[in-house]
Amino acid sequence: MTRSDRTRAAAKAAGIAALAALYVSSATIGNAAEEASCAAAAATAAKMVPLAKGEVAGVQVQDKPKLVPDLAFTAGDGTPRKLSDLRGKTVLLNLWATWCVPCRQEMPALDKLQATLGASDGATAFEVVAVNIDTRNPDKPKQFYADMKIGHLAFYADPSAKIYQDLKAIGKAFGMPTTMIIDSQGCEIAYLAGPAEWAGADALALVGAAVGKQP
Repeated sequence: MTRSDRTRAAAKAAGIAALAALYVSSATIGNAAEEASCAAAAATAAKMVPLAKGEVAGVQVQDKPKLVPDLAFTAGDGTPRKLSDLRGKTVLLNLWATWCVPCRQEMPALDKLQATLGASDGATAFEVVAVNIDTRNPDKPKQFYADMKIGHLAFYADPSAKIYQDLKAIGKAFGMPTTMIIDSQGCEIAYLAGPAEWAGADALALVGAAVGKQP
């Protein structure tokens, strides 16, 4: 190898090292920013850990909460909505479908949870956001609401089911129902794959801690 070749090789190696350092530095800054934005979520999650028991023992409380992607869905009237529209509220996000038997079975409990803890504003603002992902017959889930007398949950849907794929991409959706508890700043504090008795005492204590309500 000539001196010129060695010089070019050294310059190339230096460039690669610089890019690697920049990537690591950017990733570190990004992680630090995320940790800072989710610091309150980490404190909340710590309070929830001993409450993930009984009927909600399957809930995985996050020891290092992370920001959730800005998921998209629609309101009952077709208005586009995003998860970021709900900033300021603690959200229990639930993906469901009419073809999913466990989903149908837990919907009345989610309706009761909304009736019990739902609040539109203030420090304890909370909403159960149940997003239907039926990809056929958009009237069927609305009829299900009527048949089951679901009166407290707002109707949300994503007929493309992209919201499911978006959560699957971050390792959070491998079956139905899928539920996440997200704090007021958009940070995931808990996750559950499968159904739960969301109107029971154990769930009320767990979600109450997420919202900041005293037991």
